[in-house]
Order: sequence, then structure tokens, then C-alpha cells
Amino acid sequence: MCTVRSLRVLLVLLLCCAAPLAPAEEAGAVQCSFQANPDEFLSVQSRARRQIEDWVQMIDRAGFRTTALTPGTPAAPLSRRNFIDDEIFARLDSLGVQPAPLSSDTEFLRRVYLDLTGRIPSATEIREFLADQNPNKREGVIDRLIDSPEFADKWAVWLADLTQNTESLSTAARQRQIEGRNAYDRFLRESLRNRKSLRDIAWESIAMSGNNYRVGPVNFAVSFSAAMGPIQDTFDLALAKTATAFLGLSHYDCLLCHNGRGHLDNLSLWAARTTRVEAQKMAAFFSRMRLNGEPGTRQYIDELYNSTNVDDVMAGTYDLNTRAGNRPDRLPYVLAGSLIQRYTPEYRDGWTPSNSENWRRAFATKVVDDPLFAINFVNRIWKQLFSLGLAEPVDQLDPARLDPDNPPPAPWTLQASHPNLLRLLAQVARNEGMVLQEIVRLVVKSTTYQLSSRYPGVWKVEYIPLFARHYPRRLTAEEIHDAIVKATGIKARYTYPVRNGQTIERGAPLPQSEPVEWAMQLPDINEPRNNGAVMNFLNAFLRGNRDTAPRSQAGSLLQQLYLMNDSFITTRVRIANSPVLKEIAADLNNANAIETIFLTFLSRYPSDRERATAVAHFNKGLPRNTVIEDLGWACINKVDFLFSY
Repeated sequence: MCTVRSLRVLLVLLLCCAAPLAPAEEAGAVQCSFQANPDEFLSVQSRARRQIEDWVQMIDRAGFRTTALTPGTPAAPLSRRNFIDDEIFARLDSLGVQPAPLSSDTEFLRRVYLDLTGRIPSATEIREFLADQNPNKREGVIDRLIDSPEFADKWAVWLADLTQNTESLSTAARQRQIEGRNAYDRFLRESLRNRKSLRDIAWESIAMSGNNYRVGPVNFAVSFSAAMGPIQDTFDLALAKTATAFLGLSHYDCLLCHNGRGHLDNLSLWAARTTRVEAQKMAAFFSRMRLNGEPGTRQYIDELYNSTNVDDVMAGTYDLNTRAGNRPDRLPYVLAGSLIQRYTPEYRDGWTPSNSENWRRAFATKVVDDPLFAINFVNRIWKQLFSLGLAEPVDQLDPARLDPDNPPPAPWTLQASHPNLLRLLAQVARNEGMVLQEIVRLVVKSTTYQLSSRYPGVWKVEYIPLFARHYPRRLTAEEIHDAIVKATGIKARYTYPVRNGQTIERGAPLPQSEPVEWAMQLPDINEPRNNGAVMNFLNAFLRGNRDTAPRSQAGSLLQQLYLMNDSFITTRVRIANSPVLKEIAADLNNANAIETIFLTFLSRYPSDRERATAVAHFNKGLPRNTVIEDLGWACINKVDFLFSY
């Protein structure tokens, strides 16, 4: 495998020796983002693995494990529940790598609650699960959580991140506005509650027409509008956003400026072979789409003011007639004696629609039928559940390096760590109708998902792509917020606007939604805008802006200060406010109270050292309520509170 240094040297040689591109393909001067900062692209995979290793070390050093594994001691045999386990364990066996043992019941329950619903289990739920003697109790709790409304809320946020659902984007000429954002949020949540397939969600998001305040899915198309450029910039942005979200092909954003050769040679075999012309013919599927404001509406009077109608016209092509905008010039050129002045659609497999078809709808159908559609989604879901995709980065899939039956030429290698597993997952997902619940159910019922995050013996960084243990992940901002809400029993009560200020009487207060109790129910990362303290708390945990700043799970000193001192924490760990802590305080058996506090906040029993420290705190002569409050605050500030592991 090439080192990063040798890749950089090869890149320089390729850029110096690359043949000049045809003017129609490379006309105009632009700043190529890859050439400007190749490390940003070349190191994405290593950064993902490095973050996992950091999380592994943090949890291993935390010292809260209630039982220890003896290094080198063979674990009990692990059952293989489905083809996921067959693929993962066969690879481990072939390399002589021992997998971690099965997770404990408490470890599993915290993990599956957070991964499926974004919330932690209560102490009562944990005790009931531990007392259950049914050998299939894990499958039972998985089924119950997947069928819960909380599952739809958690995964709707995941889809909203993917489709950038926010009221305004920095590069957009037309904005969704508050009404459009809310409509798309409702569409995503209702779709998941009704088990609508990812295929239908994607098709409707790409192909539907109508007013964006009234027709939820068209709001994905509203985000295609490109500011300060010709209409071709909008067609290009439509392809880039659609291909990135639904096919994992973010390289189209580069290919719409220049050929892949000389730019993407070290990143993607497929992209290096793809031309700007091919990308523009893909963008031509959107050349009859129009995004226009609702006519005749008046500011501060009409409820559809600022709204966008997404429609298609009967004629139009991708014309080569631009010398300005966000991308290089698009100019006519001569090919084989013919003057090329415009493009009509051609999908990446060579298919072309008839002139009478609705090209945008035809494109949507091709996308959801594309083998990459299923591969993209199962890979993204795998990353959500394991913190690392089978193919990384998840938005830079390389179609030329995904088929294990047709490996790429040397020195290229297959992109996925487990290419046959990725293929099998995609096949099963298609067979199940691309229903998110069924894909998630399949994965979390595997033994691979249920492995412990503890590891016997010597752990090596090289094992990370093998999934020999379960990887910890830092909770998202919404999960941290909701964990505190559930642990203390103090429900939130947030509202958000349902109208934008220019659709109501000037100066009138914005009409508000019905209250929601959980951060995972907020429609946007800009909410709750009427509660600045909570906004600041959530933003400290890097939820991003669904535009220029992606969500991050990195840690910071500021986050620790918020957990120690912010009023969102300090008011909730007071017995006078918290019904959960009040109930714990009513149990005068200190040992029971200590156990319940740890189960409530950390989803586990205390270690011997933690128990002894808590008992000593009770013996200091402090008021009992103060000790209970101190222990609740201390649990929130322990490392593992911030993690699913």
C-alpha cells in the first residue's frame, strides 16, 4: 500500500505530465479544491480511524469496567447469527485476530437505546432487562425500539443532516424558509413512522413538484438553487447534491469543473476516468427544472411569500454558453467536425431518456435503481452504527473498486474493507425494499454489532478496519441533551417558529409550534432559537450547521465546562427540580441509591472503586440530598456519560 508521502509525489508527477484538456472541458480558471489542499482529501480515511482509536483509548483508560478480561484468555465461542457474522469472523479467523467477547447486557442495552432512539434507558428499564430470563430478550428489545416513535425521530435527524435540511444555505439563491424546513422535517419523520422506503424518500425528494411550503419533499430540490451564476450552476448543484447524498459520489462536484484526470487520480479510479462532459450530461437531467417564487404574493401579507415552486418545463437543454458563474466557462466546441453547443441527458451507464419524458423524474428513477443507491445507504448506516464505514469516506464511493469479482488493476485495491459484505448488505437491502428499519434490524441483531467494546489481549490500530470489537463513539449534541433530560426526568419544553417574518404582519410575533420535549424532535440545528442558553449548550457539542460546518463528535475543553457549570446541568441535578433524583433520595438505603444513580445516568452498576467513593461521600456528614445531587452531577461529568460504547 502506498504511503501518503509517495502518493503526494505521484500526484505531483501526474499533474506535471498530464495531457492538456480540451477547451470545452477545462475552459476558464477556477480554484481546484483538491489541488489547493490535497491532504484534506488524502487523509480522510486515516482521520476517521484515528478518531476511533482516540475514543477506544479514552474508554479503556476511564477505568469504569466492572469486570476485567484476562489478556490472552480465549473468549467464549461467538455464535454467527447471519451473513454479517460469517463475513466478519471469517476475515478475523483468516488473519488470526481474536474478536472481543459478547457485550454485557448493560453495555448492549445502553448502546442499542442510543443507536436506535438517541436516548438512554432508565434504571427501571435496565433492571427489567437484566431480570428477563428469555434467551431472545435482545431481539425483543431491538424490535420494540425499531418500532418506536423515538426511532423515527433519531433517524429523521440523520436524514436531515444528509439532505441539509435547514431554513437557509449560504450558497442558495432561493431558501427553504422556516415553512419549507418544517415541511421537509415533517416529511422525513412521517415517512419513517410509516416505514416508507429510502427508495421512495429519495425519489420524492428528487422528483416531486409543487410549492415548498405545502409539499414537503420538494424542499430538497429548493436547495439546488445556486446564487450568483447562470442557470447551469443550478443544474450542476442539483447533480452534486443528489449524487453525494443518494449515491455517495461527491466527486461529481469536482467533475463538473474539470475532467478527473490530473485532479482525482489518487482518490478514485472511476473519477479519474470520468470527464467533465459526462458529468454535465448527468446534470442535463435537471435542465428543464425551474425554481420560481409564488407569483402575485405580497410581503407581510401573503402566507406563500418567499415560497418556491418546483416545476419542470417541456423544453430545455444544458447549453454551453456561459463565461461567468461558480464554475469554469461552458463554451461550444468542435468534435469530429460537428459543433457541440448543448447537452441532453445521459446517465452514467449510457442510458438516455426520450425527449417527451420528464427528465428530472427519469433521473430520480435511475438513481434509486442504481446499484450504488443501496450500496451508499447500507454503507452510511453501517458507519452510523459502527463509527466507520465499510468503504471510507462514505461520500466518496469508487464504483470501479467495489466489485469483489472484478478487482481493479494494480496498484489500486478494492475500496471496501469487506467488499463481499458490502455487496451482500446492498442485495438484502434491495430485497427488503430499502426500508431503513429492516436494514438496521439486520445489522444490530448480528453478533458483530453486539461485540463488547472491551478487548482481550493486545489491541493494535491495524485491527480497526476488521471490526474485532465495537467502537465507542461520542454522543451527538442532541443525544447528550436528551440523556440529561431523561436521567433527571425534567422534560424540556421547546417551541420553534412555523412562519417566517415576511409572511405575517410586520412586527407581529412569529407563530410557534406545539412544544416538543426532546432535542431530537427539533426540526433544525438553528432551534430552539428562542432559548439561547440551550442553543449554546447544543452548539458546544458541535452539531454543525448543515451547510458549511459538518456535524462533529470531537471533544473540547468548552464541552467539559458546560457539563460542569452550565445551568442546563446544575438546575437539573437539584432534587427540588428532578422527580428522578427525588425518588432516589426517598430510598434511605444508601447502597441502593448509589446503584440507582449509576444506572440512571450511566446505564451500568458502579465499579468497586466508584461504590467505595460514593459510600465515603455519604459518610462525610453532608445533607443526604446534597450527596445525591453531587453524585448525579459527578456521573454526568464522567467520561462514559458522553459515550455509547
